[in-house]
Amino acid sequence: QVQLVESGGGLVQAGGSLRLSCAASGRTFSSYPMGWFRQAPGKEREFVASISGSGGNTGYADSVKGRFTISRDNAKNTVYLQMNSLKPEDTAVYYCATDQKPYYRGSTYYKSYGMDYWGKGTLVTVSS
Repeated sequence: QVQLVESGGGLVQAGGSLRLSCAASGRTFSSYPMGWFRQAPGKEREFVASISGSGGNTGYADSVKGRFTISRDNAKNTVYLQMNSLKPEDTAVYYCATDQKPYYRGSTYYKSYGMDYWGKGTLVTVSS
C-alpha cells in the first residue's frame, strides 16, 4: 500500500522560503514519478511540480517556475519542494502525489489528470 506523508509546512513571510518533504513507502520509490499539487481556500487543486523516477525530468506550473524546485533522494524515499520568494498567493495546502505507472508522463499530463496516490497535505501560509 502506497503511503505518502508530507512535512515542512508552516507560516512564513512574503519573500521567505520553505522546504517541503514527502516520505514515501509501500513500493520501489525510485521507479515512480512524484509530484506536488496545492489547493488554496475556495479553489480547485492545481499542479505545482513533477519529477521522474530518476530525477532527470522535471516540470513546473508557470506560476512557480523560477521560484520552486522539486527534487528527490531515492536513497531516502523522499521528494522535496524547495519554495523560494514566496508570495501570499502561494498560501495553500500542499499535497504530495505519485503516479501508479512506473514512467514519467510529463508535466502537461499531470496538469490535466493529476496523479493516483495522495498524501494528506501540509499547510503553507504566506503572510504579506
